[in-house]
Amino acid sequence: MQRHLISAADLTRDDAVLILDTAEEMARVADRPIKKLPTLRGRTIVNLFFEDSTRTRISFEAAEKRLSADVINFSAKGSSVSKGESLKDTAQTLEAMGVDAVVIRHGASGAPYRLATSGWIDAAVVNAGDGTHQHPTQALLDAFTMRRRLVGRDTGLGRDLSGRRITIVGDVLHSRVARSNVDLLHTLGAEVTLVAPPTLVPVGVGNWPCEVSYDLDSTLVKSDAVMMLRVQRERMNAAFFPTEREYSRRYGLDAERMAKMPGHAIVMHPGPMVRGMEITAEVADSDRCTVVEQVANGVSIRMAVLYLLLGGNEPALSHARQPVAHHPATERVAPPTGSEEK
Repeated sequence: MQRHLISAADLTRDDAVLILDTAEEMARVADRPIKKLPTLRGRTIVNLFFEDSTRTRISFEAAEKRLSADVINFSAKGSSVSKGESLKDTAQTLEAMGVDAVVIRHGASGAPYRLATSGWIDAAVVNAGDGTHQHPTQALLDAFTMRRRLVGRDTGLGRDLSGRRITIVGDVLHSRVARSNVDLLHTLGAEVTLVAPPTLVPVGVGNWPCEVSYDLDSTLVKSDAVMMLRVQRERMNAAFFPTEREYSRRYGLDAERMAKMPGHAIVMHPGPMVRGMEITAEVADSDRCTVVEQVANGVSIRMAVLYLLLGGNEPALSHARQPVAHHPATERVAPPTGSEEK
């Protein structure tokens, strides 16, 4: 892996599979009475959030603490940022404190890349979402969920999502989750189709490694996974569709539409869900919906990313025929014994 995780497009197939396999090892920690590893003891990680977040922020904090790192939570509200402090000055303040990694969420697309390449700070940078650009760990946890459900937990080790058909529905224009998933799923061999109103399809989408459709019903019948996206009104400065009812009628997922999906197909959502808009309560609460599972998987994925960046970074090697327990990067995640686990 590289020193930073800024974009899902930066990950090779081997990088991505290594992270997914390592996350399987990390997931086993959640089944223990004491959910902790000593891997990052003595390392300091800052969660630098300039935008509001619930799932991502808590997930990263849980991952960091399970790896025994020292965690500093920074919020733009109530900090010197609200007084006009620049990203550069904030970064140099963190550098003076000697942090080892920065997890950053920022409203400006490209802010994590700027932080990673500016020379302001000598720390690993993990993008936790930047504007409408990228959210790589969300794409990784989505792929992890798909692989577990569609390939299998045990049989999926070392494997990608080749041949799987994934449909992403909704506000693609403003969605960093959609962009990240298209990049990563293509790398993992999946066939991706975007379904959205014409007004919510980005300019230049023809250059993306995916198909585009405006007919949800015809796409559902051939989908292995359907990911519903929230309409991001906070990023909209104009009307992109007539009414909420019209949007829901054409692009919302209800029980009738879900019944058209193949029997093994799953329903996904990055959250937060707007029930009654892009997804009905009946679908959101069904056994086929993986929303809660995605949250749990997010902790495992973020543990894997931080572990590989800071604690066990080995060259990403394809090991499709090699059990994950024998991989050099994951051997270090063996259950700690004695006082180490406390």
